[in-house]
Amino acid sequence: MSRLNVLPADEHSADVRSTLDQVGAQFGFVPNMFTMLASNPTVLDLVMTVQTKASRLLDARTRHTIALAVSEADGCDYCLALHTAGSLKGGMSVEDIELARAGSSVDPKRAAVARFAQRVIETRGRVSDADLAAVRGAGYTDPEILAIVTLVVRALLTNYLNNVNLTDVDIPAPDLA
Repeated sequence: MSRLNVLPADEHSADVRSTLDQVGAQFGFVPNMFTMLASNPTVLDLVMTVQTKASRLLDARTRHTIALAVSEADGCDYCLALHTAGSLKGGMSVEDIELARAGSSVDPKRAAVARFAQRVIETRGRVSDADLAAVRGAGYTDPEILAIVTLVVRALLTNYLNNVNLTDVDIPAPDLA
C-alpha cells in the first residue's frame, strides 16, 4: 500500500490535469507513479522534463537496458514493472530483459552499458578506471558515458520516489513466457 498521501484528482490544477491526461494517452491509463507525483506539481514537472529530455539520449533499447539494470539494483518493483512492459513494447526479447536486469544483454555493447550502470550504482558514481575502460572498450565515447550516467540518475530518481512511497504496482503484468 502506498505510504504517501495522494491528492484527489479534483484538487489538481488545470496544468497538472493536462499533464496527467497526456500520460494517460501514452499509457492508456494514468499509472499510480504519476498520480503520486501530481501531489507536488513541481516534482511532476521535473520528472516529466527529465523523462522528455532523457528520451533524446542514446537509443531506446539502451535506455531500457539501463533502466532495468538500475531498477533491479535498487529493488524498485514499480519501475521494474514499468520498464519491463516498455521494453517488451519496444521490441526487446524476454531474454534480453532478464539479462538487462542482471547487468548484461544479448548485445555485447548493451551488456557493457548494463554492467557500467550497475557499477555506477554500486560505487555511488566512484567507478574505477577499469570500469571506464570497459565501457569505452565497448565503443562508448565520453559524451555517451555522460549520457549513461544521466540515465542512471534518471532511473534512480523514479526508483527512490517509488521506493519511498511503496507505490502500488498497477502496470499490467506482461507475458514473459
